[in-house]
Amino acid sequence: MLLVADVGNTNTVIGVYDGARLLVSWRLTSRREQTADEYGVFIQALLRTSGLEPHQVTDVAISNVVPPVQQALEAMCQKYFGVTPFCVEPGVNTPIRLAVDNPAEVGPDRVVNVVAALARYRAPLIVIDFGTATTFDCVNARGEFIGGAIAPGIATAVDALVSRAARLYRVEFVRPKEAIGRNTATNIQSGVVYGYAGLVDGIVDRMRAEMDGAVSVIATGGLAPLIAEVARSIQRVDPDLTLEGLRLVWEGARAG
Repeated sequence: MLLVADVGNTNTVIGVYDGARLLVSWRLTSRREQTADEYGVFIQALLRTSGLEPHQVTDVAISNVVPPVQQALEAMCQKYFGVTPFCVEPGVNTPIRLAVDNPAEVGPDRVVNVVAALARYRAPLIVIDFGTATTFDCVNARGEFIGGAIAPGIATAVDALVSRAARLYRVEFVRPKEAIGRNTATNIQSGVVYGYAGLVDGIVDRMRAEMDGAVSVIATGGLAPLIAEVARSIQRVDPDLTLEGLRLVWEGARAG
C-alpha cells in the first residue's frame, strides 16, 4: 500500500492507497517541532485504528511546503516503514510542464493539485485550494501550468484581523443567513464568507479573461465546501484532489 502525506503550514493530510483506491485519510494539525519518532508512532496508531498494519505500507510519497520538517519526515519513513520516501520536487520529478519564470518556486502542493485536476477534468482549468494561503492554479488548454495567484487564507486573514482589533474575536466559520450582520459575530462571518466568495469570483473572472476556452473551476481544501456555497465561479469541490495528485505523481515517477 502507498502512504501519502501532504504537509502544509497549518494542516497535514495523510492518506493510504490500495492501488488507485483511497482507503482512508486524516487531516491533522502541522507542528514544525514534531520529531521523526512522534510522526512514526502517531501514523502507526492511525493506521491501526483503521484496521491497517504498518507493515502493509510499502511506499511513501510526500508533498511538503514546510522545509524544517523534511528531515524528520525522511527519518520517520526509514525508521518506521523501512522505505526512502518519494518527495515531490516541482520541475524535477513532476509530469506537468511548468510554464512559469521559475519552476522551482512553485509549491509541490500546487503541482499535485493540477496533476490530479488534469486527470479528472478537462483543461483549461483553475484549481483553488483553501489552505493557509488561498492559491489559484491555472492550466491552459495544452495542459501546462501557467501560474496563478496567492491570497491570504481565510483562517490566516481572520487571525490577523482579531489580533489587530482589540474588540473583535474568533468566530465559527459558517455562512450567515444575511449579508448584513446584526451582531459582531455575524458581521465577521459575513465579511469572511461573502468577502472571500467575492475575492474568489473576482480573481477567477480576471483569470478566465486571460485564458482560452471554457475554463473549469475546481476547489479543494478544508474550507472549500463553505465558500463553494456562495462563490458563483466554483463548479465542483474535490476534497481528495491533493492526495490523488500525490499518488499520480509518485506513480508516474515509478513508471518512468
